[in-house]
Amino acid sequence: MSTRLRSQDWFGGNDLNAFIHRSWMKNQGIPDRMFDGRPVIGICNTHSELTPCNAHFNDLAEQVRLGVVEAGGFPVVFPVMSLGETIIRPTTMLYRNLVSMDVEESIRANPIDGVVLLCGCDKTTPALVMGAASCDLPTIVVSGGPMLNGRHQGRTIGSGTSAFEMSEAVRAGCMSECEFRSAESATSRSPGHCNTMGTASTMASIVEALGLTLPCNAAIPAVDSRRRVLARDSGVRIVEMVAENLTMSSVVDRRSLENAIRVNTAIGGSTNAVVHLLAIAGRLEIPLELADFGEQSRDVPLLVNLMPSGTFLMEDFFYAGGLPAVIAELGDTLHQDARTVTGKSLGENNSGEVVWNQDVIRSKESPLRSNAGIAVLKGNLAPNGAVIKPSAAAPELLQHTGRAVVFHGIDDFTARIDSPDLDIEADDVIVLTDVGPKGFPGMPEVGNLPLPRRLLEQGVRDMVRISDARMSGTAFGAVVLHVAPESAVGGPLAAVEDGDLIELDVPRGVLRILIDDDVLQRRLSRLDLPTRSNTSGYQRLFVDHVMQADQGVDFDFLVGKRGTEVHGDNH
Repeated sequence: MSTRLRSQDWFGGNDLNAFIHRSWMKNQGIPDRMFDGRPVIGICNTHSELTPCNAHFNDLAEQVRLGVVEAGGFPVVFPVMSLGETIIRPTTMLYRNLVSMDVEESIRANPIDGVVLLCGCDKTTPALVMGAASCDLPTIVVSGGPMLNGRHQGRTIGSGTSAFEMSEAVRAGCMSECEFRSAESATSRSPGHCNTMGTASTMASIVEALGLTLPCNAAIPAVDSRRRVLARDSGVRIVEMVAENLTMSSVVDRRSLENAIRVNTAIGGSTNAVVHLLAIAGRLEIPLELADFGEQSRDVPLLVNLMPSGTFLMEDFFYAGGLPAVIAELGDTLHQDARTVTGKSLGENNSGEVVWNQDVIRSKESPLRSNAGIAVLKGNLAPNGAVIKPSAAAPELLQHTGRAVVFHGIDDFTARIDSPDLDIEADDVIVLTDVGPKGFPGMPEVGNLPLPRRLLEQGVRDMVRISDARMSGTAFGAVVLHVAPESAVGGPLAAVEDGDLIELDVPRGVLRILIDDDVLQRRLSRLDLPTRSNTSGYQRLFVDHVMQADQGVDFDFLVGKRGTEVHGDNH
């Protein structure tokens, strides 16, 4: 080791503090030889029985530990708050930044030379990467892997996507509640995160595209023994990375971020990737803007035929070749020379990979869609931008003008959407306000709003819906999201009134309310913005410091790298 490890500031020497640090660690049965200067590897574990996606992580942590020991390192497992998308209320996005602070401060405050991030459920991946980025130590990510395919009554069902479809079928009277209930166990039948290309699978793919994982990380099923091997190999590799001083910032650069955006397009990834990549870029001090998502995804084909944009699930994706096959198929669409945690380039890691099932992973010459990247919209309704996922929308709605039907907050929506007296038709545009970062607070996944029961019964299955919220990566529909600035801070969305005509033109990147500018300005000047007098504790910190969707919804004081230097002893 050419440079002194930071862990030696705790464990090296013979003074009082070194005595205390070593002595207390020894009460776990750690022998004295472990303090001989070998690298200390932190294993950041988001295991929790309240996070079903991550409930198997203790086994993965043990595999990482074995790999670290095998390579001559000193492994230490430490917990951080775990975010269970399926259970936490009101939304895990409220706590993503809190977990990033937990990770950052845990790394900095402890004798850690390199870190392995165990991620699975949606927000655990960006939260852990953001926190580690601000410390900028050697870092490698191990995802938990997707569940096995759901199977029910002879057909494949996918996490979230199929549940949304069945729920609407129940509301439309096309499916019984008993049948709906019977699908529960068949949907989630093994450990792991969502088996669709939801946000968890998307972010597992994103970190692989960024070069922060070993190849094949994204798609190996949680219960496949190869997931455990990858975890163990990652434990070996992080020890080598510490010796090489291969920090996160020496792996991830602008090329890596552009690769991640393009891969997200090719896999039909979640719109949530937008806010997470913007936040990660901010922590690493790499310029990235909302407009880059439209620019970098232009002309990138949709290759992966997975729900919600397609037919198959993550288990099928793995058997078809997984992300390495997609990277190889994309070829020079990506920066193949981008660096990765293996010490090799992205192209070197994935050269020669084969697509084993072209129904699941299409070729560039025969894509699922030729141009299906997340579209960035601008106009007088979203001056700082909004996003839509065209591959998950009804094509005929991507150029649409309709009459606004406005709901002020999710409680108003829930109370009125199924009312027989609601004046709404299939060509109308549903507008939801006060569900953005500050307005909710936390920007929940409610953007894929249920359609009115009366229209569902008529056979309507998609409508244009606009909000300052997010939507689940497993969801689908002509849903405009992340409108910035949000309504709660005086954004134009707050000025929309019932009956206003709204124009959505995805090919042109336009989102407009068709009223005169002076009328819009008069409405904005009269807005009575909501107050949050009952917000306290962490929610107060969130509301006071969260940035808008086009800036990644990070806290203003967390942007950038702060390193790992710690001043002063604890005794």
